[in-house]
Amino acid sequence: MKDQHDKRTGNLLATPNAIRQARFAEQQRAMGRKAASTPPITLRLMTERDLPMLHDWLNRPHIVEWWGGDEERPTLDEVLEHYLPRAMAEESVTPYIAMLGEEPIGYAQSYVALGSGDGWWEDETDPGVRGIDQSLADPTQLNKGLGTRLVRALVELLFSDPTVTKIQTDPTPNNHRAIRCYEKAGFVREKIITTPDGPAVYMVQTRQAFERKRGVA
Repeated sequence: MKDQHDKRTGNLLATPNAIRQARFAEQQRAMGRKAASTPPITLRLMTERDLPMLHDWLNRPHIVEWWGGDEERPTLDEVLEHYLPRAMAEESVTPYIAMLGEEPIGYAQSYVALGSGDGWWEDETDPGVRGIDQSLADPTQLNKGLGTRLVRALVELLFSDPTVTKIQTDPTPNNHRAIRCYEKAGFVREKIITTPDGPAVYMVQTRQAFERKRGVA
């Protein structure tokens, strides 16, 4: 429907269509202002100096709930033993610190699924598949879209390697926040699987889906 003008003043009448268009335009401007004022999320490789900070994070209740499970909260020595080889590139797991501008806000890791060992992904035959895990450090930053942005940044980084064919993850079925986060970042639920840690939702994002979403031929 065409917008109408007041014949006496020449002003555009506030038709429903005009109101909707104005609201949409304002929403787009607001989104643009917010995006311009929000620092980007980037990922840097974790170093040995980050391990005391990681120890603090891994003992926070909102991380223990999903990351540590029923295990005892790790001591600093246990964190050093478990994560130092990763920081020194002595394992196939690559650890990252997620940064919001200059602020460290979380931990992430990626790994080659093939040959993971310990009962993980025993049927995998594709060397291009990568698994991921991540968590935000500050509980006050949950439910604000940062987790989705973190996952998108990690996916972008991994697919910058042309040998990577698929990225997969395995949240616990009742970790609804994580599942929603992955879905918003482009992952698709495939099935419920049994892992060494128990039941999990197997979620994937293929290179084809990633490139199709970005409009890459």
